[in-house]
Amino acid sequence: MYDNYIFDLYGTLADIRTDEDKACLWAKMSEVYTSMGAAYTPSQLRRTFRRMEEESKMQIQRDAAVSGQRDVLAEPDLTRVFQRLFQEKGVACDRQSARMTAIFFRALTRQRLRVYHGVKETLTELRARGKHLYLLSNAQSDFTRPELELLGLADCFDGIVISSEEGCKKPCGAFFRRLLERYDLNPADCIMVGNDMESDIAGAVNVGMDSLYLHTATSSHSGGVYRPTYLVMDGDWGKAADILLERDL
Repeated sequence: MYDNYIFDLYGTLADIRTDEDKACLWAKMSEVYTSMGAAYTPSQLRRTFRRMEEESKMQIQRDAAVSGQRDVLAEPDLTRVFQRLFQEKGVACDRQSARMTAIFFRALTRQRLRVYHGVKETLTELRARGKHLYLLSNAQSDFTRPELELLGLADCFDGIVISSEEGCKKPCGAFFRRLLERYDLNPADCIMVGNDMESDIAGAVNVGMDSLYLHTATSSHSGGVYRPTYLVMDGDWGKAADILLERDL
């Protein structure tokens, strides 16, 4: 029935748990910055990081408004924030150094990362049937692309669209349209698979795309005004796979 299968990542294909609030995280990051000449106390670093993150969001929103885009939900590139943190203290920092800082930060925050049982088999079978698979993720590129390698999913997709690279995120139509236009996809030939009613399902419905909602441990809630085409409420990827594969028969 569908030619194109579009997947959310976190909470849909993979279980991840992170904690950006723990004190030891900011203490370690303070050590990194200070040892490289950019002296911050842990509290200063955390406060400055959050300020710069908000400034980046506001700039994206302003730029979108100037260009006439009214449905953009801003998603900043946090690697630029890590870079600015060095530069604010007068320390030169190129993109690669900032990227390595971002990867280290993410590794410190990460408490769990694993693929749900049955995911790889389902993706492999869909590709064997000649289907096209895409990833549409609200995420930071320099967090997510390394994690796709760790999960063994990096080569599973025909296209990967990540919000920090685009400056916008689900559920805004602009983000979905980037995927559709970039890969010349017809929404009628697509299904969105995700675990969030407000971003995955609402966004898919708004661009005329069918959807499958998979309720997992990290799903916020299952309510909302939008209704998915298919529904799996117990987090069973086997049931989701049956729907996806049967729809192809």
